[in-house]
Order: sequence, then structure tokens, then C-alpha cells
Amino acid sequence: MSGHVKVCDIKDDVKDALKKFRFRKNENNAALILKVDREKQEICIDEILEDISIDELRESLPSHQPRYIVYSYKMTHNDGRISYPMCFIYFTPRALQKEADLTRVYEIRELDELTEDWLQEKLSK
Repeated sequence: MSGHVKVCDIKDDVKDALKKFRFRKNENNAALILKVDREKQEICIDEILEDISIDELRESLPSHQPRYIVYSYKMTHNDGRISYPMCFIYFTPRALQKEADLTRVYEIRELDELTEDWLQEKLSK
């Protein structure tokens, strides 16, 4: 089995936007929202939002289409320190599961988790 499965291209403009977003100097919350262009089979930029709360982000997302979100969050710790953790969030609407006639949806974090035993355990529930 091949080590790499290519599903969608990630063009240079998206890679550049990710790099620029990662090293941004702004001191506010921000989101880089990506989507899949199914016709071109590419990951593309949907929008970049500055100074956006998590609630505003939730309201800005389409409720019927999946999105990949890179979110930079201004986090104030109990001791007063401020950090800017970056989160990767994948949103897939429940309705999409039904539309695609998917009865089972699973998530793994490590490829080593994807084993026949793991699958059988999930399917037996």
C-alpha cells in the first residue's frame, strides 16, 4: 500500500496563506477558513476573518457544507499570561452524513489506530 494517498491538491496560495496566518503578529482571534472545491479537487480559501470570537465564527459558517478552520485564539491564563494557541477544526454537518447515506462516522488521530481490530470494535457497537 502506498504511503501517500492524494485526495485534493493544496495550491501554493493556500500554503502561503497558512504560513502567513501561522506567523501573524496580530493580538486578536482570527480564522482561516478552507473548503474543498470538488470540481477542481483542491483545498481553497473560503475566507480569512480577523478579530472574530468563537461565537461569531460559528455564526459565519455554512450549516450545510463542511469546512476546515484554522483558528488562532487569544487565551488569557489564570496567572495573567497570554498565549495564542492555534487550533485545527474540521466541521462536517450531521445532515451531510445523512445526505451521503453514511451510517457510521469515526475519527482517528494516528494512522496506527486504523486496524482491523479497531474497525471491528467500532462496527460492533
